[in-house]
Amino acid sequence: MKSATGGALRHVLTHLLNPLLMCVGMGLAYLGAFADPAPHDLPVAVVGSGAGAQDLARTLADKAGDALVVHTVDDRAQAEDQLRHQEIFGAFVPDGKSPELLVASAGSDTTATVVQKVFTPVAARQGAPLKVTDIAPPAKDDPTGQGIFFLLVAVSIGSYASVAVIGGAGAVLPLRIRALLAVATSVVVSVIGVLLAGPVFHLVDHGLGGLWGMAWLYSAGVLLIGTGLHTFLKRWTTLTMMVLFVMLNFTSSGGIFRPELQNGFFASLHGFWNGAAFVEGTRGLAYFNDAGLGSHVGTLALWLLVGLAVTGLAWATEARRRTPATASVGTEEEMEEAVGV
Repeated sequence: MKSATGGALRHVLTHLLNPLLMCVGMGLAYLGAFADPAPHDLPVAVVGSGAGAQDLARTLADKAGDALVVHTVDDRAQAEDQLRHQEIFGAFVPDGKSPELLVASAGSDTTATVVQKVFTPVAARQGAPLKVTDIAPPAKDDPTGQGIFFLLVAVSIGSYASVAVIGGAGAVLPLRIRALLAVATSVVVSVIGVLLAGPVFHLVDHGLGGLWGMAWLYSAGVLLIGTGLHTFLKRWTTLTMMVLFVMLNFTSSGGIFRPELQNGFFASLHGFWNGAAFVEGTRGLAYFNDAGLGSHVGTLALWLLVGLAVTGLAWATEARRRTPATASVGTEEEMEEAVGV
């Protein structure tokens, strides 16, 4: 009896390692990414071609140090164009009576707030209140613009949680069937995502076909990567998926803080991680006339190719392993993982 109890206890303690590592990882990732936001190399502009505008831009740059990258643009139209292409995140229009700040808060409400804090004292020194004009506000039903980030969360959870089901309950199935299940699940998850973003919560009021395409590319990439990794990692697949598609993914997506407000590690991930591509692609589709959409779709497609490659490698590996004995062992391991999840 004691031996059985000791064995059961060791079994439980072994499986507790997974959630404890998740706890540590989530704390490090979320606090590391979000706890101390501060601007670095945040691009802004001063509108005007005269000496006064250039002097103001130079003064701001000198005072801000590494926090801002300040340059001048000739006129308001050029400033708005750069804002819509997210080349800058604020444009200050000097005026002795009514200084104005142009922002595009749909690109990031938190960044627009930071920019406003930068230029409010500048306007005060001119003896006038700052007028803020938002040239690209978020949807009426998504006033903070963070609904797209939570859409990413929903699609991600539907995708990586399905990996555990396909790997556990589908352990006895050939990999080609598990891969087909992964692709079919990605279609369902992406449709759910579009329904949530469109008719349910009105985060996006046009381009729902394009949104579905990005959601499917994203979900299929996650599911195929997970399905392939399951062959090699077994019950550690869930932890690995959490690291890849929660800890590193949500934190670098730009959905809460853009990379210009994050430290170098998470800012660098933003350039090629799939969650960032989904968030920025959806923003471009919904608010910025498809600006940058092609590159973000390309990033999602590359992640899907990685998923296909990992699944192909897993198929080759399982083909070499396939014997009755190993199939039995594999099933037992999958049942353990299902309990752990």
